[in-house]
Order: sequence, then C-alpha cells, then structure tokens
Amino acid sequence: MRISRKTALAAVGLLALSAGMTARSVASAGGSADNSMARDKAPADSVMVADDSQPINEQSVVDEVIWVVGDEAILKSDVEVMRLQAAMEGIELKGDPDCAIPELIAVQKLYLHQAAIDSIEVSESDIAQGVEQQINYLINAAGGREKLEEYRNQTLTQMRLQMHDDYRDRQMIERMKEKLVSNVTVTPADVRAYFKNMPQDSVPFVPTEVEVQIITRQPVIEQEELNRVKDLLRQYTERVRSGETTFATLARMYSEDPGSARQGGELDYAGRGTLDPAFAAVAFNLTDPNKISKIVETEFGFHIIQLIDKRGDKIKCRHILLKPKVSRAAIDDAIAKLDSTAAEIRSGKFTFDVAATYISDDKDTKNNHGLMANYSEYGRTSRFRMQDLPREVAKAVENMSVGDVSDAFQMVNERGKTVCAIVKLKSRIEGHRATITEDFQVMKDVVLSKRRDEFLKAWVKEKLRTTYVYMKDRYRNCDFEYEGWVK
Repeated sequence: MRISRKTALAAVGLLALSAGMTARSVASAGGSADNSMARDKAPADSVMVADDSQPINEQSVVDEVIWVVGDEAILKSDVEVMRLQAAMEGIELKGDPDCAIPELIAVQKLYLHQAAIDSIEVSESDIAQGVEQQINYLINAAGGREKLEEYRNQTLTQMRLQMHDDYRDRQMIERMKEKLVSNVTVTPADVRAYFKNMPQDSVPFVPTEVEVQIITRQPVIEQEELNRVKDLLRQYTERVRSGETTFATLARMYSEDPGSARQGGELDYAGRGTLDPAFAAVAFNLTDPNKISKIVETEFGFHIIQLIDKRGDKIKCRHILLKPKVSRAAIDDAIAKLDSTAAEIRSGKFTFDVAATYISDDKDTKNNHGLMANYSEYGRTSRFRMQDLPREVAKAVENMSVGDVSDAFQMVNERGKTVCAIVKLKSRIEGHRATITEDFQVMKDVVLSKRRDEFLKAWVKEKLRTTYVYMKDRYRNCDFEYEGWVK
C-alpha cells in the first residue's frame, strides 16, 4: 500500500494522540507479563486496555498490549505506526505485514532489553540534539512549522515530548548492536574470497565521488553586535543573582545551543578534553554552584556557565549560549574578498593550496591545503558522495569540471556559524563497479556488514532461548523469520 507523505504525517500524529500512551506507560499501569497472560483468557472477540477488568468491543479499544519481550511491551499502536512509516517511506516488508511488523519490533525489544541489562545509556543532551535534528528535518519536509503542526495535529512541543523516548530507545539499540559486533572483523583475504566468483552485475556499484578543497572566511561581526550579546548575558547573570529567575529557566528561554537548552542548559559530565578549551578553562575553575562565570568566548559564540557538580576529573554544568548575528554588509564584504581571491587563483597568481593555507579560517582543512575530510564509522577519507557534502558545497561543485574554482557563496558551517566560501573540485571519480585495487574499503564494508548481520542474527536466535516472550494467540501461527518466539 502507498499513501501520500501528507496523509501519513497526519495519520501518525492523530494515531499517537489517540493512543495517548507508550509501551512503558501501559506496562507500568498494569501491563506486566503476568497480567498480559491473564488478559489473554478473555473471549477471542474482545481485547483489553490498561484497565482491563471488563472486556470491551474491539472497535472501542484505545490500545492493546500484543507482545511482551523480556519486560518490554509492544502495543497495537506501535504496529500501526510502523505500518504507516513503511508505507510513507516505500519500505517493502517480507511476508504478511501483520506478522512481519510485530516481529521487527520484537527484535528491537530484544536489543533494548539487553541494553538495559548492560546499563547502556544515552545522555539527555544527545537526545535533545537528536530530536531537534529530526524536528528540523520534518519542518523542511513539510514546508514549514505551521504545515507540520497541521499535518500531525500537534505542536512542536508535543512532538518533542513524543519523540524523546523513541529517539532514546533507538540510540540504545544502535549502541547495543555496536557493542555486540565490536569484535567482528574481516581480513583482505576474506574480502577477496567473498568477491572472487561473484557475477559482475552483483558487485557493488560505487556512486560518483568527488574530492573538494575549500577556503572559508568568517564575516567580521560589528562591535555593536558583540556588545549587544554581552549586555544580554550580563542581564541574565544579574537576574539570576537577584533571585528574579533561575539559570535553567533563562537557558530554556534564550540559549542558542539546541542540544542543551531544553534541559535548562545542562551538559552531561565531561572531561577537559571533550570541551572547547576556552570553555573548559573557565568551567573547571568554578567552585560555587551559586556563582555564575564571567562571559566566555568560544568558536561557537559567547557563554555564561553555572557549576552543577564535579566528579573526579569531570564536571557537570549549565550554560547559556548566544551567537552574534552577522550583518548583510559583512557577508557581502567577505564574498567580495573571496571572489577576488578566486580570480587571482584562476589567473595563476597563486595556487588554491597556498591560499587555503594562509587565507582560510577553516582550521579543520587549512593545514591540509583546504582538502575536506569525510568521517564515517569506517574511518576518514577525502572522497564524498554528492549527498554527503554540505548542501551549499554540493550545489557549487555539481556542474564544475576538475580544477575549476567556484564563485564565493554563503553557508552555515558545522559549528552553526555563517561563513563565506570558495571551493575547488580536486577530482571526480565517476560511478562504477567496485574493484579491489580502487575500492577496497567499499568492498570491505560490504563483507563486514554481512558478517555483522550474520552475527546479530545468530545472537537473536540464541537470545530467544533465554528471554521471556509472550504474544497474543492470533500471532502464534505466523511464519516468523526467527524460530523461538512461540514458547
């Protein structure tokens, strides 16, 4: 079944509202494994909600626990939401969806159950940042905040609350998988053996990849704007000192750090090495939780900091971040200077490599002649697929020839700062079938992914032998991918 994105977004929002609870809330309200088994003794044409002392007609059911894996419950609404998501994203499910979807969810619950046993955690700052990225993606996909709220029949605040636990659980599952497969490796001999007799049309296709050099310049921020930001931070400090409000309240209202603002500016325990040096130097000198730091300037903007706790060589604190705004005139000036630099490079006055080393403000690339680096779970490379480049960079190089230098353009870097840039297309490798000599890492990743999948499937089968599983009778005749669900 295919449905439009708009219909799916609206339906997911309405379904979440009508359900009004998560799997955990149902379990805590009485949906334990033992209670679930007791419920199943009810007549086949009736189902139970959280307060299920009396059977009710299925048409009036708000929600229902249909499986329990360990101590993790699966709701009927969970299945419906995944069904809508699969339809929205065009995902094809193997076999009967009424069986395949609950099993997919149940496998995730196995990982989640093990993650709880292994004490795997996700910090609130990571959750907040991840949820905010999802919200921004949905806003862009829907065409604006108002349209998204209309589609889902929810405010952004309601969406954030609803997405919080789901995002945390997904991260816990991913971290659990990473832990399980951390010792799975492949050798060059394994890679060669895997592809030795594979038909050519089955060998992975490597999409077009490019290498890009970049020079960036940060527009100069006027002193008046810097003074405005600092004055605001001084006002916040005074309001806290006078008892008018709390630091956490001001952080929620005004901080421009999306990862911590929702948590009242709170950052998780961190060592010096994980914090910006200027930030760490001030934060680690704080000794009184009732005091607020002086204004600190970092590459992200200006901060004030409040100590929460110190534990060994780690610190927990709150902060408020404000980012000075860049004027249009300053952006135009930076673009003009970079256009002049690009013209001089094209004329041969100096090379892009030299200009990147001496002119660029991008500390991540200037010491490597401006060559951009692509980081992934498998390591670092200078090659990018077009979709992996920052959007503005991809747009600039899309129609360039190797050796061309772009005109200057404006972009927001990964630290959230407005910068101006020019780029050079260093190389372009057209799409092709992978070869051992040219694309060993791509082929290694294929084999490693297969080995990891095999390991995880074996782990699931073994885990099922020792994990409590309960399901409604109507699922017991399903043709599941894994044996062992039905005890």
